[in-house]
Amino acid sequence: MVIVPVLFVLLLLIASEMGTTRVAEARHCLSQSHRFVGACMRERNCRHVCNTEGFPWGDCRWHGMERKCYCKRIC
Repeated sequence: MVIVPVLFVLLLLIASEMGTTRVAEARHCLSQSHRFVGACMRERNCRHVCNTEGFPWGDCRWHGMERKCYCKRIC
């Protein structure tokens, strides 16, 4: 009688795995900007400097006690 509940649970697990679609997300690599000078206060300025360095995106992020410009691209 223990076999019936175990088989039922296994059947549910198999059925739930068959209906899921797995999507692979791209990984992003961050690199601190080499040309950005000073504290990063505006995302637009950071993005512009990162574009000149060959990166499609740029974000201001905290690094310790100051904000720095980090450039981002798909790995």
